[in-house]
Amino acid sequence: MRRGRIFLILLIVFLTLGMVSCKKKDSDTIKIGVAGAHSGDLASYGLPTVKAAELVVKDANANGGILGRQVELVIEDDVCKPEVATNTASKLVGEKVVGVIGHICSGATKAALGIYKDSNIFAISPSATNPPLTQSGDYPNFFRTIASDDAQARLEVDFALDTLGFTKIAVLHDKGDYGKGLAEFAKGFLEKDDRAEVVLYEGVTPGAVDYTAVINKIEASGAQAIIFGGYHPEASKIVGQMRKAGMDTVFISDDGVKDDTFIKVAGEYAEGVYATGPKDTTNNPLAKKAIKEHQDTYGEDPGAFYLNAYAATLAVLNAIEAAGATDYDAVTNALRTEWVETPLGKIRFDEKGDAIGIGFSMYQVRNGAYVEIK
Repeated sequence: MRRGRIFLILLIVFLTLGMVSCKKKDSDTIKIGVAGAHSGDLASYGLPTVKAAELVVKDANANGGILGRQVELVIEDDVCKPEVATNTASKLVGEKVVGVIGHICSGATKAALGIYKDSNIFAISPSATNPPLTQSGDYPNFFRTIASDDAQARLEVDFALDTLGFTKIAVLHDKGDYGKGLAEFAKGFLEKDDRAEVVLYEGVTPGAVDYTAVINKIEASGAQAIIFGGYHPEASKIVGQMRKAGMDTVFISDDGVKDDTFIKVAGEYAEGVYATGPKDTTNNPLAKKAIKEHQDTYGEDPGAFYLNAYAATLAVLNAIEAAGATDYDAVTNALRTEWVETPLGKIRFDEKGDAIGIGFSMYQVRNGAYVEIK
């Protein structure tokens, strides 16, 4: 009887120590959130970021982790919708992540940033290009590894006027934070140029099946080119319906359209479409390594913003290591002061949160693929 009681006590002590040990191990990981569109029409923009983060973290953990601790990813889907992104952000706060890779779309990013700021959590996006996210000063916890839309719109306008020699431009947008913001910059740049005339400025409804009404307006306006701010689902429909109607008006868009999914959906009608996107850095040694890792692991080429996400994850891990801690002030200071080698080149972030040295190029769909125009 006595022997049995002693055994029972020892068993309880053993189990208690085991539970403490497990809890300690769990709390010892450094949690980093990954947020973006992982399902729905825009998943092709978000899933490459998940894969980039997984590959970088896998490599880091295999080499002993960061600050001697393993890194754990907490992945949440916001479907690129602001109303979902607030819930996504709250979940990540509850998971006690120290930072977030994402979000992907500017509207969703904006919706989540206030929640992160109140919880001393930084976010670093590979693709959210809306200028006020950094330039307003409202989100000191935000960083990005892509240039902002004012630079993107400037390139689109210069290309239309200087390279293509057009003067009559229609400007369209999808009414969202990203698309409308970019279109407003393009419209402003055109209006300040004596050579240009904005013959139509209009928003379209995302998800609509038929864009005949706006296409008729474009034709009646005499536009030589369209500058569109928005994403590939709307762009592919507009371009397809224009071409079927016999219109050859040049279509110029943004990094929301520079995605292979646009080409797959628009098919033959994608040929000749122009779109801005991150500069081609695929000759960078780290970019070659990152692309090969993706090919070896997933059996396919990476998708949109993969290298930007890979760079973002490297920057976060480097900042934590350089800071020697995971607290907000130390890590955000390191993001601004510590240079890090990435597939995009050697980067750090300015006081507003934009990556120094990052820019856009113009691409065109030729023979079923986007080709950078030198």
